[in-house]
Amino acid sequence: MITITLLGEPVAWARTRGRFRFMPAHQRNVVALLKLKAEEAMNGATMLDGPLELEFLAVFGVPESWSKKRRAAMLYRPVTKRPDFDNLAKLASDALNGIVYKDDAQIAEASIRKRYGPQPKIVVRVSALDAALQ
Repeated sequence: MITITLLGEPVAWARTRGRFRFMPAHQRNVVALLKLKAEEAMNGATMLDGPLELEFLAVFGVPESWSKKRRAAMLYRPVTKRPDFDNLAKLASDALNGIVYKDDAQIAEASIRKRYGPQPKIVVRVSALDAALQ
């Protein structure tokens, strides 16, 4: 199992518009950091092969404008705001191409969670699917 943790507010994949492929600077920076963290996590190991499972956790900071009582009550609760869950996971799964696995098409199972927490972060876990489960 490969685990990658990136501290900071989660960033989603931004849709490209028009015929030019433009990636906003903030998104480019997050992709670069994910790639760097993935290389560190791989520690020289070969890429994962075969069907894979991806677990994605996006932890958002609780808004400062909320009361202390409401902020405490919302910790670890599910987030029901934008960005969409699939756009969050797409950024991470695409960033790991060629580092953790050859292609994100290998991902056969995925779980995606959005939560509030004291420390905003992204946690991505990738593991080979057990052949016995198939």
